[in-house]
Amino acid sequence: MKEISLHVLDIVQNSITAGATKIQVEVDEQVSKDEYIVEIVDNGCGMDSEQLKQVDDPFYTTRTTRKVGLGLSLFKQNAEQSGGSFHIESEKGKGTKVRAVFGFDNIDRPIMGDIAGTMTLLIGANPEIRFIYNHHTPLSDFEFDTEEAKRELEGLPINNKQVLKMLKEIINDNLEFIEAKLS
Repeated sequence: MKEISLHVLDIVQNSITAGATKIQVEVDEQVSKDEYIVEIVDNGCGMDSEQLKQVDDPFYTTRTTRKVGLGLSLFKQNAEQSGGSFHIESEKGKGTKVRAVFGFDNIDRPIMGDIAGTMTLLIGANPEIRFIYNHHTPLSDFEFDTEEAKRELEGLPINNKQVLKMLKEIINDNLEFIEAKLS
């Protein structure tokens, strides 16, 4: 995948399939440490130790619709190719945490891409799930929480087309304000 936001979409889709009701996506740009960290945490069904051992094998999947599970293995590969690392922890019945560290200035680090579009797509398709998006840069921090947004909307559906357009603009404006490195 050429964009980290597409990895996020894929991993979050796994979280949704695992029954998560709360999914947190966090990006931490640690320029001084040459790290671009992407972490996805959910409260889905989690995995047992046997599943966890096989999770980054591209030929292992729990899905019945296809025989390969490339998402995590590609995410891991892209992180490691950029001089970074990959870690996953999970507990059955509690959820899963995926952490990919990319070399910030490494030529092989994929760009973030359209993370605002990815988040609004996920929100629009899954309005019942609580999504939290945090982005940290050396300049500042930005946090978006659908629970907070729903309170502000006072009953207007969060997956309303105009609301989603507004949310995408809000996320993009804030990422620009904190000078997030998206390309």
